[in-house]
Amino acid sequence: MTKIITIDKEGWTIGERPLVAEYPLRLVVNDRELTTLIASPHELDYLVTGFLRLQGLIETKEDLLLMGICQKEGEAQVRIRGQLPPKLRQVLTSGCGGGISFNLPEATVIAPSTRRYSFAQLQQAMSQLNRLAEAYSSHGGIHSAGVSDGKQILLYAEDLGRHNTLDRIAGEALQKRVDLRGLLLVTSGRISSEMAGKSSQLGIALLASRTSPTDMAVQLCEQAGMTMVGYLRGGRCEVYSHAERLQRDGDS
Repeated sequence: MTKIITIDKEGWTIGERPLVAEYPLRLVVNDRELTTLIASPHELDYLVTGFLRLQGLIETKEDLLLMGICQKEGEAQVRIRGQLPPKLRQVLTSGCGGGISFNLPEATVIAPSTRRYSFAQLQQAMSQLNRLAEAYSSHGGIHSAGVSDGKQILLYAEDLGRHNTLDRIAGEALQKRVDLRGLLLVTSGRISSEMAGKSSQLGIALLASRTSPTDMAVQLCEQAGMTMVGYLRGGRCEVYSHAERLQRDGDS
């Protein structure tokens, strides 16, 4: 807990507040230092697995041969099947804390699906996400994301970086062999092009946020065949792409 002073119309009040932990994790893959991930210090195995998956360095759980994480030293030692590309160009993304990617996001066209979602299901998914986000509501600064089948949140992640929540979900899904194709993803933060690109890689059909998407994110969703929903709060939302996946009231 950190001591704080709250100033309002009643005056100055001394109190305490928990702060978000910012944790640097040095990532070493096949004896080669790749990058330092800035994240929240929990379930780091999912974070590392998802990061490697979404960078195209692993595809299956079997590609991950060995992983050791020393939280005290802030280092993850990983061995994967095959060789790393000789050159990896880091790209600083718009994620909180300065997200790192080795490739600019590209639209991955998702497989056609007859699955449709109602506005009520979107609201339910966002409500479930909000209830799960205890850290987000207790001291702010933490982003959350969850994958839903329209009935319940199947996977949930929180982190100080929006991009990290997707990496964590991708990693947990790979380790638990959860197929994300055709599902919907709800997030507390702004949807960037990196997040849209990563979601399309996972086969997510609908991406929804309680706030706004960027213009590049909308373009990527349009290209990928993904439905993009923003400002999902207060009994309303805005649809930016592929509205045909949303079920109107009265539709069967």
